[in-house]
Amino acid sequence: MIEKPEKAGRVRGGVRLEHRKNTCFTKTSVMPPPAAVTIPMKQHIGSPCTPAVKKGDRVKVGTLVGVSAGTVCSPIYSSVSGTVAGITETRCPDGTRVTAVKIESDGLMEAEKTSPPEITGPEDFIEAVKRSGLVGLGGAGFPSHIKLTPVKGKPIDTLIVNCAECEPYITADHRECIEDSWDVFNGIYTVKKFVGAKNAYIAVENNKPDVIKVLLQIASDASRDPENRVRVTELKSVYPQGAEKMLVKAVTGRKIPLGGLPSDVGVLVMNVTTVAFISRYLKTGEPLTSRRVTVDGGAVERPQNVMVPIGTSVEDVLRFTGLRSEPVKIIMGGPMMGTALPDASFPVTKTTNAILAFNEEEAKKTRTTACIHCGKCVKNCPMGLMPLYLAQASDAGDVKELERLSVNACMECGTCVYNCPAGRHLVQAIRVGKRLLREEKAKKGETAK
Repeated sequence: MIEKPEKAGRVRGGVRLEHRKNTCFTKTSVMPPPAAVTIPMKQHIGSPCTPAVKKGDRVKVGTLVGVSAGTVCSPIYSSVSGTVAGITETRCPDGTRVTAVKIESDGLMEAEKTSPPEITGPEDFIEAVKRSGLVGLGGAGFPSHIKLTPVKGKPIDTLIVNCAECEPYITADHRECIEDSWDVFNGIYTVKKFVGAKNAYIAVENNKPDVIKVLLQIASDASRDPENRVRVTELKSVYPQGAEKMLVKAVTGRKIPLGGLPSDVGVLVMNVTTVAFISRYLKTGEPLTSRRVTVDGGAVERPQNVMVPIGTSVEDVLRFTGLRSEPVKIIMGGPMMGTALPDASFPVTKTTNAILAFNEEEAKKTRTTACIHCGKCVKNCPMGLMPLYLAQASDAGDVKELERLSVNACMECGTCVYNCPAGRHLVQAIRVGKRLLREEKAKKGETAK
């Protein structure tokens, strides 16, 4: 048996956060179907889906309700059984409005009959992943079949399975590894086989010793992996260690070029729950209709991980877990990169990994003052950028300066804001700067890099 994991390297910058992994030892609960779900037709990076049902249609769990309308798109399935109440609109956390299918649940959760897809080669595998409706479940939402499609001239030799889960509170991937560890490994062997990767690494932060122990036990099975090509790698608990660029550098020592992707250095990075889902889909043919969500925060009565039907409102999820006080702030996602919601009506989507409901004490704001030029934002930026000057260029609308300072290299991790004693809203300004650059490039018919 392999008793110790491999050690990953240390990456630049970042910050040591309080873990607050309050739900890591609590078994996942299964939420009963809500009275209704509102399923957005855009839950992924790329083109939105087109509704495949109409008002009055009877649907089951797994009925196709959103048809892929473009290459970078992923089909969407009903998460409950019941009747389509209508085609409506819903808000996304980023403020945009998208078409949605509203379904009134009958409470029966009757499912469509499914069967495992027939896989004879890489093309069948990619098509099966596309039909499953799978997107990156770590939060980015990139359609998984696109990520798995080989790029000419860029062979993949290394698969990194991301189980860093470096944001405070979130433990959804932690529970995936504990509760579905064999699915994790079966998914790894399958992906590794079809993308042609020679080696695979499961990257886990060292604040998850129970996860490392379980994964090491399975990794040491020489009958399945006689050449030890699937290894567990221990990461230091430094945020944002789970970001792709940071992860690739820490695990392999390779540096992704500015504006590049992991595939540019022969690496494929996939979230651990994404990989585990592939294993389950190939065994059952059941598409993506629910996801595990960490529900936590001082306003939550029973913090826990919950398996939630996609399209369930945040309000219904919080009703299931209970509230000990009225939330002062609700965040979808983690406290560092998540999005604050104006209310609890927003639906859970494929990319929702956490719902945090904070009380008044937790939601206290830092008073914003003038920059004191301490340099902490520069010193701790994982990408080696100068956040203060990016924010200044954004406020001034100086597109040339934004491009010179590589604004698009910012991954919006929030490390600069966390370290800023002046409480400057640096990430918000940088996001505006990125938009300004995109608009300028669009005018000139160019692509922002």
